[in-house]
Amino acid sequence: MGLLKFIAVGAAIGYGINYITKKGDNGRSILDDITEDAPEWFEKAKAYATEKIDLAVDEVKQKRNDYQ
Repeated sequence: MGLLKFIAVGAAIGYGINYITKKGDNGRSILDDITEDAPEWFEKAKAYATEKIDLAVDEVKQKRNDYQ
């Protein structure tokens, strides 16, 4: 049973890799699109995290000032 599961998982992984690297009508693959857009997503995530950290710091400072 373990061997059958191993074969099924291997086939699924192989199919997935084939699917994301297969070139479409425009000559680009899903992987090409993802790697091209990744830096933009990283910058958006970094800006979002910075904004949320700043909000949390401001809230803590306000609570600390209210406590004193």
